[in-house]
Amino acid sequence: MRPDRPVRRKEVRMRNPLFTPEIREMLERDDLSALAAAAHDLHPRTVADCVSDLEPAERWRVLAALPIDLRAAVVAEFEPEVQDELVSGTSRPEIAAVLERMPPDDRADLVGRLSEQAREELLPLLNKAAREDVRRLLAQEPGTVGAIMNTDFAALRPTMTAAGAVAELRLQAPRKETIYYAYVTDDSGRLVGFVSLKDLILAAPSRLVRDIMHEDVLRVGASDSAETAAKIVEEYDLLALPVVDADGRIVGIVTHDDLADAVRREVTEDFARIGAVAPPREDETYLSTPARRHFHRRVYWVVGLAAAGLISGMVIHGFEDALTTLVILAFYMPMVADTGGNVGSQAATVVVRALAVGEITPRDWWRVILKEGAVGLMLCLLLGALAFVKVMLLSGGTELPSGFTLGQIAWVISIALAVQTVTSTMVGAGLPVMARSLRLDPAVVSTPALTTIVDITGLLIYFTTAKVLLHL
Repeated sequence: MRPDRPVRRKEVRMRNPLFTPEIREMLERDDLSALAAAAHDLHPRTVADCVSDLEPAERWRVLAALPIDLRAAVVAEFEPEVQDELVSGTSRPEIAAVLERMPPDDRADLVGRLSEQAREELLPLLNKAAREDVRRLLAQEPGTVGAIMNTDFAALRPTMTAAGAVAELRLQAPRKETIYYAYVTDDSGRLVGFVSLKDLILAAPSRLVRDIMHEDVLRVGASDSAETAAKIVEEYDLLALPVVDADGRIVGIVTHDDLADAVRREVTEDFARIGAVAPPREDETYLSTPARRHFHRRVYWVVGLAAAGLISGMVIHGFEDALTTLVILAFYMPMVADTGGNVGSQAATVVVRALAVGEITPRDWWRVILKEGAVGLMLCLLLGALAFVKVMLLSGGTELPSGFTLGQIAWVISIALAVQTVTSTMVGAGLPVMARSLRLDPAVVSTPALTTIVDITGLLIYFTTAKVLLHL
């Protein structure tokens, strides 16, 4: 996507059904010149939305009527499934011509989704620069800046004058992602500064770029995470951020809209993992995904957690004598388990969010435990008192074995609930930090794994407290 155009998110598809009948009429009249003129006045996203509603054969007739640069811009705006249909139904040379004029990151995304055979058929048809660019981008590690960077950036030399730089940008503009920022490089391609288009326009025509440029350049490495780049772009309100290699040579730029898409995908994956669901593919939506695929994404977690839940049954079976003696204990098991799950999930959610936005790191684990321990203590006093009152009010008429009073049982339940509250809070806070320190995704343990762990520990705390204090 190009920052020069109004930014519209890919997942929000605003259809334009009023234009589609007009396009069909032009196709029926074979009035391709009028079709090209109408498309020229529309945003490529609007054209892509209208063309997507057509039959595959009609789509290519429309695209073939457009100038090649506009054709490439429209194809770049298609949904992935429409792009895939277009590639499979169009001759390889025609697709190659479109690919050569697409933004490098969009081109790499499209080629990356193709089968190995289709990729090997297409790549030789691209010019050398485009072919090497695709291979370089596809070789980047997923989730890194290098995987989403764009290699079309404006570059200037420090010895240029402001007037010469503006003239150079005028020549580069049709082929570049953005010219709002131009990056200044030395003879070896190392990044030494940047200038904005505003800087060049306001400067005296004879002034040298090296006297205008800003030398303190914010940058990221190709192996850095997209989240790291997104934080820098957000904090400094940038349109784009240069990407450099290990020697400081600029190899691309990453734009704010591409980072927004990357963060959106990361958030989608986190939400899926929090709900114990395998993350969806980027090109899938909820309604377009078959029920069988939804089943496969959920079944492994569900079966695994169900198997882990058998441990809870074993714990209950181990304290069968205590339950037989005091059946009233069974009435309040759900309350203790639910409370532990709720406070643990709250702590995990807060800590996962703090880890995601960089407010804390694994080195802060002791501060996190102390803080959440303090929160857990305050919660346990309140919830323990409420549990005591609840038992006394709701179980006042319950018949108890001789030697036991309702007050004793209420104290045991309230103490067990209080201990469960503190431990669940600290477990909920500690698991995400531990996962991050082990280079695992904290979201994975924030709900499904945490709930199982808290259920097991809660039952152990509950029955152990009852057995020790009531001498069962």
